[in-house]
Amino acid sequence: MRLGTSSPLKHNSPEGWAANQVKLGCGTVVFPLCCNDDEQKIIAYKEAAEKAALTIAEVGIWRNSLAGDADERQRNMDYCVNQLRLADFLGARCAVNVAGAFGPRWDGGYKANFTDEAWKKTVAMVQEIIDRANVRNTYFTLEPMPWMIPTGPQEYLRLMETVDRDRFAVHMDIINMINSAQRYFNAEDFIDECAELLGPHIRSCHIKDVHLDERYTLRLEECGPGDGEFPLRHYVEKMNALDPDMPVILEHLNTDEEYIKYMEYLKEKLNGLY
Repeated sequence: MRLGTSSPLKHNSPEGWAANQVKLGCGTVVFPLCCNDDEQKIIAYKEAAEKAALTIAEVGIWRNSLAGDADERQRNMDYCVNQLRLADFLGARCAVNVAGAFGPRWDGGYKANFTDEAWKKTVAMVQEIIDRANVRNTYFTLEPMPWMIPTGPQEYLRLMETVDRDRFAVHMDIINMINSAQRYFNAEDFIDECAELLGPHIRSCHIKDVHLDERYTLRLEECGPGDGEFPLRHYVEKMNALDPDMPVILEHLNTDEEYIKYMEYLKEKLNGLY
């Protein structure tokens, strides 16, 4: 597997960006630019990654393509298509988004997220993005969420079958799917289930941790690697067995210093796997 982070770290040039990633111990990166950036700048970062032997794991999207406002929804759909085309140009392993929310917060949890209408609109949204982008070198993926389609591996597999597009694949954020006591306490079994059902389709992974708070009721909190109880090495062993070049991306930290700190922990914890 190839470790990476979602942070570009502080840098002054494409070459400096790539050098910092390598120094940190990364073998893969999240592309730090978007489709609206200058083309020559995009090319410069692409070439810097190639020269440093860094694969491009993901092009992030992070827009609500199911927004209730029609104009906002169209803008976000166009951005999804253009980000997927950017990923194709870069040869990135995937472009990734969440499905979207039926409420004011773009990634929020709402009852309407789990209706038949939400399912049908999610399927149609994924199909339209892939059909419009018409890519050949990458895949469109959805990051699973605790309160948004898909919330688990069986639901993801059913979504893939319903979408029925070769360029729809899986982004694995397993912590986002730890949304019950059963999955928390039986984490190894859940990891195995995800690998068995979705393994051939996984293009990139996120890594973080989860902590069970002792207060009532059930409180599962995302945290940095090692600050929770999730069996991270078992998780990465399974992903590595699927693909020795599988990206494993550290995310959701606040500062460069935190990324450096937790990367050092991961390199020690995952010794021999990267």
